[in-house]
Amino acid sequence: MQATAYTYDPESRSGQVLLDDGTPVPFDAAAFDAGGLRLLRPGQRVRIETEEKGADSGAGEGSGAERRITLVTLHTF
Repeated sequence: MQATAYTYDPESRSGQVLLDDGTPVPFDAAAFDAGGLRLLRPGQRVRIETEEKGADSGAGEGSGAERRITLVTLHTF
C-alpha cells in the first residue's frame, strides 16, 4: 500500500504517514527499521505494509480493529 510521509522524529525513528484518503496512521521504530531507511522527509511517497491490530481481541463485531504499520520504505516507480 502507498502513503505519504507526514511526520518523522529521527530520535525515536517513529512518525505518521497519511493514507491516500487522508487518514493518519502512526508507525514505530520497528516498522521504520524494517524498511532499511536512514531518514524520512515529510511529503515523500512511501510503501507500507500493515496488519490489523486488535482483530482477535474478542471484543465482538464492530469493535473497529486498528491498522498497525509493520514496514515503511520508499516507494519506487
